[in-house]
Amino acid sequence: MPELSVFAIIRPKPEHRADALAAIEGILTATRAEAGCHRFELNVDAEDGSALYLVEHWADDAALEAHYEMDYIKTVFAAYQEWLAEPIDIVRMRRHA
Repeated sequence: MPELSVFAIIRPKPEHRADALAAIEGILTATRAEAGCHRFELNVDAEDGSALYLVEHWADDAALEAHYEMDYIKTVFAAYQEWLAEPIDIVRMRRHA
């Protein structure tokens, strides 16, 4: 199966933006060290910084699923239940050509 790319838009509630940003910053190193992770990049909205964006490249679907099973990811996702203004918008892509 070809490499899987993911673009995730995370929109925290204003009062939890710092919490969400710190949580993602806290998983960058561990995520980048995962066997199937080719890229895991955090970006913030250029206008006001309110939205957080993840650009991810994984070896395949199995690598992404293994990522979601990591305890540190489950902890962040659990916190998102309170912190986010809306569900994460996740776009899964494969390179066409």
